[in-house]
Amino acid sequence: MSRPAAQPPEWRMMTTSPEIRQIVEAIHARQRFVLSSHSRPDGDSIGSQLAMAYALRALGKDVEVINADPAPPPLMAFPGVPDVRIAPHADGEFDAAIIMECGDLARTGVAGLERFFVVNIDHHPGNSRFGQINWFDPGAAACGEMVFDLVRALGVSLTVEMATHIYLAILTDTGSFHYSGISPRTFDICREALLAGVDPVLVARNVYDSNNLGRLKLFGAVLSAMQIDPAGRIAIVYVNHEMARAAGGTYDDTEGLVNLPLTVKEIQAVVFFKQAEGDQYRVSMRSKGLIDVGAVAKEFGGGGHRNAAGCTVTGAIETFRKLFVEKIGGAIESQDGRSAELRRWAEQEP
Repeated sequence: MSRPAAQPPEWRMMTTSPEIRQIVEAIHARQRFVLSSHSRPDGDSIGSQLAMAYALRALGKDVEVINADPAPPPLMAFPGVPDVRIAPHADGEFDAAIIMECGDLARTGVAGLERFFVVNIDHHPGNSRFGQINWFDPGAAACGEMVFDLVRALGVSLTVEMATHIYLAILTDTGSFHYSGISPRTFDICREALLAGVDPVLVARNVYDSNNLGRLKLFGAVLSAMQIDPAGRIAIVYVNHEMARAAGGTYDDTEGLVNLPLTVKEIQAVVFFKQAEGDQYRVSMRSKGLIDVGAVAKEFGGGGHRNAAGCTVTGAIETFRKLFVEKIGGAIESQDGRSAELRRWAEQEP
């Protein structure tokens, strides 16, 4: 049986959902916008926000981007990122708040956003649908893909600044095109970004080749203390403030570290504990294939994707090390039958 001919990229990109049409109407009816995303922003949240900000300004709108935390240092080289306001409260007067890539309004860490008409744009499973308009597309590899569709629906010409941020969002949220969820649409949009003037080599260099000596030393210290389960499938990595100081690095320098153990062929999942304050830890998880770390994160009040997720926990790290190994061990039980061995290892003292 012959396959139907693929539709050209222009057809896919101009297809709009009812939610997109609602957002377009809401934007045209309002003038002052505040944009925000989840705390501790990443490439997708920053890229989506800034691409949207440039598009709104092209329409003559007044826009302010407010986040609870600054962008990771490598992203500061991208246009508009240094101008993002870091504040715990949206204290201006706005007609609408557009929240990008955030599962719940509280996760922005920015108070006062609920005072405005809220547009919620996200691709993560488990979004709480907190907006007056909720556009949720779990098929998007990155929120940046959704922003591209919205820019097109608004009738805005794609500038190199918008395109750069859309490409940044896709590049980082797909793990440099490593994660599941990538589709032909992903590459259609990247093609359009390059046609708009994006330099993919420059974007990659800014994101991945901005190391300093302290960062490399910190990576070495953390990876030298990495634990691997006896089956060789799960890596546990940990960093605290003292390790960062001793290496001459900062906590920002740990960005991307969680991905490194997955470059080992046999390792199927990584759990990265990053001390926040006292006995509170920010947990980042990565996995390969069908191992759903997003479901594990959700059990601990977090969220994310199947292969990339996170949460925050408070308590003894030994307890959580055991819990996460058991949970992820259960996720791979049907694949290799080694969960009993994993549980025995989890019960050992670190």
